[in-house]
Amino acid sequence: MTIGLDDVVAAETVLSHVDGEAGRLIIGGYDLEELAGRVSFEDVVVMLWTGLAPDIAADPRALLGRARARAWGHLAPLAPRLAGLTPVEGMRLLLSSLPDAEEGHPALAVGAAGVAAAMAVRGAQGLAPAEPDASAPHAADILRMMRDAPVADDEALALDTYLVTVIDHGLNASTFAARVVASTQAGILSAVVAGLCALKGPLHGGAPGPVLDMLDAIGSLESADAWLDDAMARGERLMGFGHRIYRVRDPRADVLKGAVGRLKGRGNRIAFAEAVEEAALRALKRRKPGRRLDTNVEFYTAILLDALGVPRAGFTPLFAAGRTAGWVAHAVEQSRTGRIIRPQSRYVGTWPAQAA
Repeated sequence: MTIGLDDVVAAETVLSHVDGEAGRLIIGGYDLEELAGRVSFEDVVVMLWTGLAPDIAADPRALLGRARARAWGHLAPLAPRLAGLTPVEGMRLLLSSLPDAEEGHPALAVGAAGVAAAMAVRGAQGLAPAEPDASAPHAADILRMMRDAPVADDEALALDTYLVTVIDHGLNASTFAARVVASTQAGILSAVVAGLCALKGPLHGGAPGPVLDMLDAIGSLESADAWLDDAMARGERLMGFGHRIYRVRDPRADVLKGAVGRLKGRGNRIAFAEAVEEAALRALKRRKPGRRLDTNVEFYTAILLDALGVPRAGFTPLFAAGRTAGWVAHAVEQSRTGRIIRPQSRYVGTWPAQAA
């Protein structure tokens, strides 16, 4: 028996493949590096949804724009209820309000996730939501709605690169949760909400924020080596380093590092973060010579989203906005099997006394 289902094959998929030994992520038949920063989020959605939504290929930008506008009509009246909720809780409330019976095109789930992420982040700050612009690219519109302010082209490209980078990643906890719900024929939106609930847990989607907490604690480059050594001596984990699957460098880290590099020079702390990364890798190599602990996606996710002015509590909702397209594809792929997911468990409790 494998606790945690490690190495247990629970599905066959054409959507993505994670090769942890080689440090490779394949999405829809392409290496991540061929897509992120080169192909728009909308076009990667088309790739993932081949056979799922044939009409999306004609004009994916327009289709997702209409989906955001339609979602806004459902979600805007709920804005007052976001007060007092964290952004993830607010996003969960908003998406849960959409009925599966009226979901229509699966693009609604992706459009709704973008609108809900922006609304929930603003709602947690006590700010009124900003209406979507159906004519805008998906990433640019999410960032504009979150800020309620114009977005520069390089900022839009950075967020688009991020959304593509996190669009799918094998059978992780949130994707598996979405597939389990989809296997019951509950509906796409219910599957997406299940994925979001799994992502809410700190062991899955909560690491980028603590990366910034670590940078705050280090304070200056002069303090980095001593701070990192002290943290490791106390047995603390260095946030943004190491991964359960990747035995080498997470390919998503390099993609996002490239995106981050294009945002330098705006009063952000990208250069400081890069220097801390180098110091952390030296410390890990020195203190854990028998293990390969390298930079993971959370490190440069934190740096990129911070540079875009996204509050830390908004990191997970933005992750979900990108991953929703993958959850939708997995939900449809799973539901088409017609087979409910029903693994077995091994009973280790007390057995009833045998009758005399």
